[in-house]
Amino acid sequence: MADSSGPPATADRPDRLRILHVDMDAFYASVELLRHPELRGQPVVVGGSAERGVVAAASYEARSFGIHSAMPSVRAKRLCPHAVFLSGDHAHYAEVSGRLMEILRSYTPLVEPLSLDEAFLDVDGARRVYGEPPRIARLIRRQIYEQEGLTCSVGVASIKFLAKLATDQAKPKASPAGPVFGSGISVVAPGGELEYLHPLPVRSLWGVGPKTLAKLERLGVLTIGDLARLPQATVISALGEGQGRHLWLLANAIDEREVEPDQAPKSISHEETFATDRHDRAGLDVELVRMADAVSSRLRRHQLAGRTVQLKVRFHDFHTITRSVSAREPVDTGPAILRAARQLFDQIDPAPGVRLLGVGVSGLVDGAVRQLSLDDLMEQDWTQATSTIDDIRSRFGEAAIGPASLAASGELKLRRLGDQQWGPDRPSTPAEPIDGE
Repeated sequence: MADSSGPPATADRPDRLRILHVDMDAFYASVELLRHPELRGQPVVVGGSAERGVVAAASYEARSFGIHSAMPSVRAKRLCPHAVFLSGDHAHYAEVSGRLMEILRSYTPLVEPLSLDEAFLDVDGARRVYGEPPRIARLIRRQIYEQEGLTCSVGVASIKFLAKLATDQAKPKASPAGPVFGSGISVVAPGGELEYLHPLPVRSLWGVGPKTLAKLERLGVLTIGDLARLPQATVISALGEGQGRHLWLLANAIDEREVEPDQAPKSISHEETFATDRHDRAGLDVELVRMADAVSSRLRRHQLAGRTVQLKVRFHDFHTITRSVSAREPVDTGPAILRAARQLFDQIDPAPGVRLLGVGVSGLVDGAVRQLSLDDLMEQDWTQATSTIDDIRSRFGEAAIGPASLAASGELKLRRLGDQQWGPDRPSTPAEPIDGE
């Protein structure tokens, strides 16, 4: 471990390139432009278009107006009134992402997805077959473009943190005429890590948000180099043991995290922002049914079960509360999750107006090996019915069968991964539940 009185020796850092960070360029927007080539050259925004929607992604034409992901859609429309808004299609993006990850795994099994559109790769063992990491980065970019018609940027470094930082420098620049491409690959050479890192603003470090930045500025820290030159003990005193040590090590280009492929999810959840505040308990109960069904379906698809059911409620004034309850045994069925969610929701008054509602399950375990409890045995009929429901959905589609309370006008209104992820696309009323696009 490095001496806390000053920067550690360079021997503590890896001495050769081995990490790639691959990040797709404006992924959702780029995928949509493949489906809508007539929109090329126009400012395109993917996300919820209603008042409470948010931007999921923006084309480089739209970015030139200052639009970026997570921005409220109403602000994006003010910045660019002629922008074309498209509803997100999470299922399609996941399908494309699956093919992209297969391309990455064809170079190395050590692929750690961070989201649908980015991943870390450890290519140290691929040198003999494909050459040095910068060459592997070029091969990956070419293959992705040839097979999928999409572009990506790649950062290459000796550690994960620097590879991700390098990717930002490799990204295309936004302009009203579209993306302005550079090399698409940025390399931080071994031995030059500190020279690359220290002039950067300290906010570039992972974990430095507004509050942490204010604390660091009070110490006179403006750049990453300023932070690295402080004694580790001083940083820990200002930020706390965990965060202080972590940021000090990163500032000295020390990141011991390995690429971790096939990480199991820590939780599975579904939440939605409603176009209008919801006050009626009965209508919100229907939403709980939808969400419990969606979460349970995803749990079983991944052969998982969870010990803790969580409820999230955000009111009209953005006040947000979360509640949780632990089951005696892990659960993976809609009725079991719904019972727990209802138990939690019964303790909450929706009268002020519910803006967002969410249901999740955490404490995940392998669903195939969990022990059956007495309650499980008493509900064996429902467990068998759930298996049959999964088989029907697998053969005929998700909307082929579902809870009877979700049927309206002869059509099931189910919720699935990605539905309303970026807020509603149009106003609705409590009498008309919001449909997923």
